[in-house]
Amino acid sequence: MTIFLLTEKPDASKRIADALSGDKSVKKLNKTVPYYELKYKNKKVIVVCAVGHLYNLTEKTKTQDYPNFDVVWKESYLINKSAAFTKKYLDTIKILSKNVDEYYLATDKDTEGELIGYNIFKFACKINDAKRMEFSTLTKTDLIKAFENPKSHIDFSLVESGETRHILDFFYGINSSRALTSAVKSAGQFKILSSGRVQSPTLTLLAKRELEIEEFKPEPYWQIFAFIKVNNNLLGLIHKEDKFWKKNEAENRFNKCNNKDALVKKIIRKEYEVLPVTPFNITTLQTESYKLFNFSPKKTLDIAQSLYINAYISYPRTSSEKLPVQINYKEILEALAKIKEFKKYSESILSKKTLTPHEGKKIDPAHDAIRPTSSIPDLNELSDDEKKIYSLIAKRFISVFADNALRESLEVNFNINKEIFLAKGARTIKTGWISFYEPYAKFKEVTLPDFKENEIYKVDSLNLKEDQTKPPKRYTQGSIIAEMDKRGLGTRATRSNILQILYDRNYIEESSIKVTELGKVVAKTLEKYVPDLVSEDLTRDFEEELELIREKKKKKEEIIEKAKEVLIKILKKFKDKEKDIGKDLLKAVRETQEQASVVGKCKNCGKNLKIVYSRKNQSYFISCENWKVCNTTFSLTRGLPKPTGELCECGYPTVKMIRKGKRPYNFCINRDCPKKQEWINKNNI
Repeated sequence: MTIFLLTEKPDASKRIADALSGDKSVKKLNKTVPYYELKYKNKKVIVVCAVGHLYNLTEKTKTQDYPNFDVVWKESYLINKSAAFTKKYLDTIKILSKNVDEYYLATDKDTEGELIGYNIFKFACKINDAKRMEFSTLTKTDLIKAFENPKSHIDFSLVESGETRHILDFFYGINSSRALTSAVKSAGQFKILSSGRVQSPTLTLLAKRELEIEEFKPEPYWQIFAFIKVNNNLLGLIHKEDKFWKKNEAENRFNKCNNKDALVKKIIRKEYEVLPVTPFNITTLQTESYKLFNFSPKKTLDIAQSLYINAYISYPRTSSEKLPVQINYKEILEALAKIKEFKKYSESILSKKTLTPHEGKKIDPAHDAIRPTSSIPDLNELSDDEKKIYSLIAKRFISVFADNALRESLEVNFNINKEIFLAKGARTIKTGWISFYEPYAKFKEVTLPDFKENEIYKVDSLNLKEDQTKPPKRYTQGSIIAEMDKRGLGTRATRSNILQILYDRNYIEESSIKVTELGKVVAKTLEKYVPDLVSEDLTRDFEEELELIREKKKKKEEIIEKAKEVLIKILKKFKDKEKDIGKDLLKAVRETQEQASVVGKCKNCGKNLKIVYSRKNQSYFISCENWKVCNTTFSLTRGLPKPTGELCECGYPTVKMIRKGKRPYNFCINRDCPKKQEWINKNNI
């Protein structure tokens, strides 16, 4: 008997082949594409990989008009030149899937993995079903178990849900993007703009925050601080009102307290337990990673995926905060105890009579929470970034089994001539899980002196401070991912990609997310003319209906027809106002392009230095915008230059040079910069 086993990626195919063969699989190549042959209990197994989606949606008939709902699945390499490399993988699958007895699907267990496998089997292998291996880790034990106990069929409800999502996203993406691009073209310039089912509500969410910041009007307020001397140290107290919104009232209270002593009126102590952290899902891992390491959500996901492929952690694209008993907590903790950095923590947890994790509420029908496996890495062989993410996941896992922490809050009320001032403290009495999650657990420790009621302290000084209210903070890459999760925008697997698209389209910039002029106008225009396109409610409704398809409570056709009706209505409104929309968008496009080209000020005349593209030489250079009078220019190395807004040590602006297949680097435009040669050598220019 011959089994054809399909995986989602090359690394996964090797991992599965090694697990089933005991490292005795034979690696072969077809047009440089690796595949594996092995024997498993007298069965011949051929393990073959895809490279993600080998089939994608495209228009049946190419058109520049909209709306267009006539779509078809086609080979990815026929749709997109950048996917040309996928052809050899598809050819390999077609060759090796002939003359076999059974087909096994071993892609990731989620809607994308199920759809990837189903499309390959349907279009390339000409079959409609297969046995399904289900696993959450790529450890040898779990893979053998999944192979020996496969499900009899592909999960067709998952396929249908995934296919519906792709169709909805394609309908919204291609039609709304084409509408925006057509509008700009009607105003006199060709510029590709994009929109999407989740992208547009997310951009609007960010743009609303940007508008709040721009329109924010600070209000003055006053605070009164008193300083008392305790054991030769000054301790600051704040008036219990905190902020006074009328200056005369603050001054009256301030004057009332002048030259008066502070009497300890009341001491309020409260002890409270702090529950351990819950296991990571992909959203909490991404937000924690951004907060601790400043890793973008996409970078965190990429690192986690690498750790998963190497069998060090469980499947990362999960929304679950649950750790079921069957994963064998003890075995994982014993494995972690072999790593020096986690030894004492793991052994401490293993000494407990029972192992009961503190879990969150969120569940995922396909996967458990993110956790380490019993297959441990040599930390020295991981990259620095991989080590950070692995250590974070390992310590989080250990911590969920630890005891509650015990904290104490302390509030001391002081009476200064009948005005109440406060001193607040907080301390950890029993560390519990906090000591297991160090250095990631952050709690403010403020220890107050040992005050007693009715004690009197001399006020060393009073301070009446004027300040202003602050605008709301911008979203960070971590907080917007959490906000999207909270609002039901996108999925755990797509949110980081959606954020990246907004950056790539020049709708947003910077890590503390600032919406560009173009992004603001796109969001404002869509909300003004086609509000349904940016509706969170509509996006959330479709997400819920996709889940109902997965639960077999709704059918694909019903949801697709509903989407068509909504889009026809939206896009008719858009077409009616296309020229007005185009004028608004064109102005924003030009302003954003202008801002994106300025690298700094010209030292010769004070005007802007701008990035310019020479069609003749097919390269970029920097020129003063006052070029008719000022002939200041700077040549650049090959690559795509982007302003950094930063100056080199020599005082000249730097640009970020982006080169295909290489790490971006910052480059000083000053040809006589003392560090020029060092930059050239360092970046292999």
